[in-house]
Amino acid sequence: MIQRTLLRHSMRLAHSTPRTSLARPQFRPAFSRPAAAVARWYSAESEAKSEEAKKDDVKKEEDKSAEDPAKKELEAKNKEIIELKDRYLRSVAEFRNLQERTKRDMQSAKDFAIQKFAKDLVESIDNLDRALSIVPAETLSAPSENNKDLIALHDGLKMTEGILMSTLKKHGLERFDPSVEGEKFNPNEHEATFMTPVQGKEDNTVFMTQQKGFKLNGRVLRAAKVGVVKNA
Repeated sequence: MIQRTLLRHSMRLAHSTPRTSLARPQFRPAFSRPAAAVARWYSAESEAKSEEAKKDDVKKEEDKSAEDPAKKELEAKNKEIIELKDRYLRSVAEFRNLQERTKRDMQSAKDFAIQKFAKDLVESIDNLDRALSIVPAETLSAPSENNKDLIALHDGLKMTEGILMSTLKKHGLERFDPSVEGEKFNPNEHEATFMTPVQGKEDNTVFMTQQKGFKLNGRVLRAAKVGVVKNA
């Protein structure tokens, strides 16, 4: 009996206690911004940024225009330096060429200053050579009481010729005889007076010299007059 009474009492208490709702409460914002206001805010912000960008561009243009005169002046100076350097190098090259040309001209004038004198002198040397060649080789190889004066004269002329040619050689004048070594005919140094067949010799070989040639410092002063072999 007591137990039933306690059970009923507890059930009454349970029914009399208010139930709390388990549903999630809904919160509303204190205020909500309308869409039009938000659009105006973004538009104003974009315009502000655009104005700021324009100001930066204007400032850059002003700085650039302020730097342009100095930059142009620097470019002009650099161009002027390049032109002056080019002129300097050209002047140096021309001066060196002038030095070399003047040096060559002076050396040429020095080497061939006696050219006219040498041309006049070779005729006398030819006459001296002819005088020496008149005396027969047999007479020179068999001296006797009758020809001792002739041999002495020949020896004196030979000595004079040797001294003369040695002196002329010091000044660049040399005599050459192409038939001594049987040289090939060279039109730059030889003048062919006749051509004839000669046994035992090749064609275009110089076998006889009628008049010896002369060179002045390596340049042909007078070509040698020669006879040339032509077997065919």
